[in-house]
Amino acid sequence: MKPKHLISCHHTCLISLTLISSFVAPDAAIAAPPRTPDKTVNCDILVVGGGLSGAATAYEALLAGRTVCLTEITDWLGGQISAQGTSALDERPTQRAKLYYSRGYLELRQRIERKYGKLNPGDCWVSDSCFLPKDGHEILSSMLKDAARKGKGKLQWFPNTVIKELNISSDGKIINNAIAIQHKPAPNAPPLNTFTLSQTIQDAYTYQNSSRFTKTIIRLAPKQAQKGNVPNWYVVDASETGEIVGLADVPYRLGIDARSYLEPSSSSATNDPYCTQGFTYTFAMEATKEPQKQTMPPFYMQYSPYYSYELQRLASFPLVFTYRRIWSPRRGEQMKFGGINFTAPVPGDISMQNWTWGNDYRPGTAKDNLIYTREQLKATGQLNPGGWMGGLRVETLRRGEENALGYYYWLTAGTTDSQLGNGVKQPQPNNRFLSGLDSPMGTAHGLSKYPYMREGRRIIGRPSWGAPQGFSIWEVDISRRNYDDEYYRKTLSPAEYRRLKATLAGLEALSVLSGQQRPENVARRTRSTIFPDAIGIGHYAIDFHPCMTKSPPEAPGNTEREGERRGAGQAYPFQIALRAMIPQKIDNLLVGGKSIATSHIAAAAYRVHSFEWSAGAAAGTTAAFALKNNIAPYQLVDELPKIEPQLIALQNLLKKNGNPTAFPDTSIFNQNWEDWK
Repeated sequence: MKPKHLISCHHTCLISLTLISSFVAPDAAIAAPPRTPDKTVNCDILVVGGGLSGAATAYEALLAGRTVCLTEITDWLGGQISAQGTSALDERPTQRAKLYYSRGYLELRQRIERKYGKLNPGDCWVSDSCFLPKDGHEILSSMLKDAARKGKGKLQWFPNTVIKELNISSDGKIINNAIAIQHKPAPNAPPLNTFTLSQTIQDAYTYQNSSRFTKTIIRLAPKQAQKGNVPNWYVVDASETGEIVGLADVPYRLGIDARSYLEPSSSSATNDPYCTQGFTYTFAMEATKEPQKQTMPPFYMQYSPYYSYELQRLASFPLVFTYRRIWSPRRGEQMKFGGINFTAPVPGDISMQNWTWGNDYRPGTAKDNLIYTREQLKATGQLNPGGWMGGLRVETLRRGEENALGYYYWLTAGTTDSQLGNGVKQPQPNNRFLSGLDSPMGTAHGLSKYPYMREGRRIIGRPSWGAPQGFSIWEVDISRRNYDDEYYRKTLSPAEYRRLKATLAGLEALSVLSGQQRPENVARRTRSTIFPDAIGIGHYAIDFHPCMTKSPPEAPGNTEREGERRGAGQAYPFQIALRAMIPQKIDNLLVGGKSIATSHIAAAAYRVHSFEWSAGAAAGTTAAFALKNNIAPYQLVDELPKIEPQLIALQNLLKKNGNPTAFPDTSIFNQNWEDWK
């Protein structure tokens, strides 16, 4: 079971990221007009993004007998658990104890256990399951093949493929087809995954062949002709950043939402699209018996003022190493630090690193934000025909890569700590950086193929019952926070505070709004909002990796954006509303994963592995259901709060298929949710 041919990376194989800029086109680069597509591929459902949400969408659509085109910018399925390297399942204890998950997610867990003979081959302490990223890809590949065979569906898999253009109908309601670019190594060029993402991303979105890549242009189109106004195929944005949302230019939000009774813990009185959660290039390192030579990267001193164990109770290298240990062939001795029990690292153990004051990169200003806003997309020409280049700031990707490589050196050779001061950090030379195409991350440079993304563009749903400005799921819909705190009384206006308390009052809401009851006298509900159009579930804490105040993030003395962690904390088990997956304007576009209609604070909980699967399962089932019943998804919810018979049929289908839409005993009369931890 041990991975073969792990390569130790010294300065000779750490590709110098200082040279990357010479390979990167300007941010405003506009692609040349396309040549005629090399081929056309027809499908019922186009899924953009092969992460967990995209895999789940394909899984359910294949079981429903549909033809699925699945594109992915990397060559691995799985997103978080593979290409992004975060192969440690984020789960809450109660949901895990009850194994209350979507059927595909349960199958994923079972196959991990079958692969290794145990669910946690890494013996990590952050999760009940830490494993090798490549195995995540291989397990999902097998699951999709089996789903296609069982459901008589057909999977058209397009790795190393990006969507370049959308052909949208003249009335703006239908995506008629999409143009994709698939790349492979050019003759005599190095293999894929030799170079980092910042070195290759703009090449991947350019039509012309290059010294690195040979391109195939593919038109992805529906299998059947359009009949009437009902969509004849569906596009599902399951990308990591809401890429199709940005390209299609449907209404969305980025970053911080303005403080309101719906988002009372917001750190800003106004919207701030530049402050999104940090992204992370993960990497793997192996514990060794003998000390290894650790070579300082040429850019290390730029990033060293940032690195830290963060808290005194976490200031232990063995603790950090085993936090996300993904391979452990034998168990070390029992240890305890900061109240956490774990087994000590032993030679041969492999750890995946994902640390807030480490390889997290946390830009938060207009100078360095990673995901371009709509205004920035316009300014760089990416909303022009043929101008789309992925919607990301390449320079920030590059700095994130450097920051991650610098963090490895800090872990093994550093002696500073930006938050805890001198005398805390000690060198740990008995470790080696793992790189090479056969290494855990599957890259020559050793970094993950794509950064772990915690937040992307988030759609604004269509105006609906109770949401005249557009549907969204907000902080108050899920948070366990005590809003009786004096902070909220002082920060919100009296009218806003009354609306907050009314929103949280459950059955007593009208009496609060009418003034019959004082806000402070009403007991808040002890559950999340129940959505009549729920089609999936999730449960996780509201977990923040806040942006930094100044640019660049690694600036000496920089701090996290003030107030960003105020919204962090525990959440009740929550639901995924169908309205959160239906964007404005376009009728045959559904959104899965992190780009559903949530607020900045709610998104901090709606981003982990099991949620992504549940959202994808809902998207795949909904698209197949809509095609079968000749109905558009928005028509399932446009009469709410009236009873929608076809919505009920969809919900019953999901539940019949083992995809829960609510947690046990969900009811407006059941207030007993305190046991869900």
